[in-house]
Amino acid sequence: MRVRWITLVMILVTCVVLIGMKENHERDAKADSRFGFLGNAEDNSRQMLDSGKQIFRFDTFGDQAFWGDLLQLHRAINGLSPRNALALGLKVDADALSPSTVEAIKHGKVNLDDPAVTRSLIKQKAVLGVVGFFDKNSDQLRSVGLTCAVCHSTVNDSVASGIGSRIDGLANRDLNVGAIIAAAPNLTPVQQLLQIVHPGITADQIKQVLHTWGPGKFDAELFLDGKTVQPGGRSAATLIPNARGLAGHNLHTWTGGWGSIPYWNAFVAVDEMHGVGTFFDERFDDATQFPIAAQAQLGHVSTDPDRIRSPASCLRCSSISWRCRQ
Repeated sequence: MRVRWITLVMILVTCVVLIGMKENHERDAKADSRFGFLGNAEDNSRQMLDSGKQIFRFDTFGDQAFWGDLLQLHRAINGLSPRNALALGLKVDADALSPSTVEAIKHGKVNLDDPAVTRSLIKQKAVLGVVGFFDKNSDQLRSVGLTCAVCHSTVNDSVASGIGSRIDGLANRDLNVGAIIAAAPNLTPVQQLLQIVHPGITADQIKQVLHTWGPGKFDAELFLDGKTVQPGGRSAATLIPNARGLAGHNLHTWTGGWGSIPYWNAFVAVDEMHGVGTFFDERFDDATQFPIAAQAQLGHVSTDPDRIRSPASCLRCSSISWRCRQ
């Protein structure tokens, strides 16, 4: 009898537990149906991460209108060999290539002196941060744009020097930004800006300044104040910063003078990279400190549509959380 009573009690307890679980499940189902529009947190995070990667790696924000259409940089790239591209610090993502191509590179069977190979690598989206726009009837570039990854991604050199798996977010300290800009066939837009404070400056003089930057450096203020050197006479170019490992860092520069990381991203995307977007900073109206920016109204840039602050832009929280909070 005692065993029967124990068995009965266990059955009753089991029934109560099952009924409770069913009720909880039904409540959860109702809650899910009420708030289903929010989506699943894990799925949302994954989508944000994937979106941020795509934006960071491949979105030019329309800056090909400057680098390609105005500076004509693609004309220089059309004749650029892979060997010279690597010497300029450009990196190749081996994971974007076929296994056979990777093996050919490892065994020296790819002609690194053939510009057609460079164009092919760009077409395969294997050159970090470089997006090519090609003629329909040939393999020639008709324009070129640059993305965040050109300065803020590198590779692990697993295949060869400058060729390997990409490492997003780390600054490319081999990239010779000045030499790449100096190679552009048409520096007239740059010349027009610098002539505000340096009347009569020539393209050759601009190239001399650009070549003083050296690998891994960029002078973000040159096109604001026109100053090419520091007070001590050294180049005013500074190291390209990392774009990851910044969790807890809310100010981009060590003095905090420029503002938050999202501010800096907007400034670089619009005023430095010449993406199609909007940027406001009344501090640039100070003609004493920023004579070029004041005259060129670089603190009052507005475009419609705004490709940088649009729902698919680099300044979305999806990309910010991926780039800056890793």
